[in-house]
Amino acid sequence: MSRNLNYFNNNRIVYKRDPITDKPTHETNQYMFFEQGTYECYHLFTSKAKITTFKSLKWHLLVLWYLNPQLNQDQFMKVAEILAHKPNGFTSFAIHADLLRKIVYEVSMLDLEEPPKNKLRKVIFKYGSMLSKEEKLSIVGELIGRSKRIHEDDIYQCMLDLHDSGRKIVVAQLALWLECSARTIHRNMSEELKREKELLNKQLCED
Repeated sequence: MSRNLNYFNNNRIVYKRDPITDKPTHETNQYMFFEQGTYECYHLFTSKAKITTFKSLKWHLLVLWYLNPQLNQDQFMKVAEILAHKPNGFTSFAIHADLLRKIVYEVSMLDLEEPPKNKLRKVIFKYGSMLSKEEKLSIVGELIGRSKRIHEDDIYQCMLDLHDSGRKIVVAQLALWLECSARTIHRNMSEELKREKELLNKQLCED
């Protein structure tokens, strides 16, 4: 099921933002490369992977609240309802209205002086790059593999790209694309990342 982004687009809800202060180490017409990585990239809904947990739903709502300071409480609640409505294609589960209101209230009470915790990104592809998933995987592998410093978030991004290309995520494939050993992948995979791997593979089978 594809995502229904009509409400977000029609109401100019921001769900993508490139780094604003971090500068890329290298930049082309197709991508930006940050050798040390950046936490300032917020690109929601670019992967086919759905929101599978309440924790992830809360994080997505926090990012939307952070990126859209113009929203009032009622408008933010509407955004949350669109995001949480399973038929819209964002989540893999249904959520009771009372629980959603509770999550929205908790998010709206958080201090947004500090940006929401984010994953480290080293390679950011520009909108309209027209690159295939295989080409993106190859570029990511070349740039990150060259640095010889594999971060957990590098593995996660590769997992998402493999998932989007319709491939089952296996350690050997991750090691191949990131140009490292399977041992390196195992060493840098947390229990949370291992669970995410299983969820993505399960989602692939269901689709």
